[in-house]
Amino acid sequence: MHHHTALLARAYDIAGQTEEALSALDDALQIAGRTGERWLEAEFYRHKGRILLRQGHTAAAEELYRKALSVSDEQEAKLWQLRAATSLARLMGEQGRRTEARDLLAPVMAGSPRVSTPLT
Repeated sequence: MHHHTALLARAYDIAGQTEEALSALDDALQIAGRTGERWLEAEFYRHKGRILLRQGHTAAAEELYRKALSVSDEQEAKLWQLRAATSLARLMGEQGRRTEARDLLAPVMAGSPRVSTPLT
């Protein structure tokens, strides 16, 4: 069910209805937490971060990307880990934090375990 809510969030986002998209993602996260079906949780956080970044909320976006990365690490979900790491590294690169971005991406790209990034 939360997958359908995520699709609705994506449709809202495409239509430019940002608040509705964010609300739908919050709903999807609540459903995932309630049902225990967390397989898309990391992607929900990443998508929410992307929307907030477009609104200029850089710190909130970074926090959500880190949360997505943490969840994907915990689940050993390599696809979501790569997507979250790429989004976070792109943000870091745009902020001139290229070394930090490279250090974040290198182990993910190599497929080796990563040291968790703190949610600070």
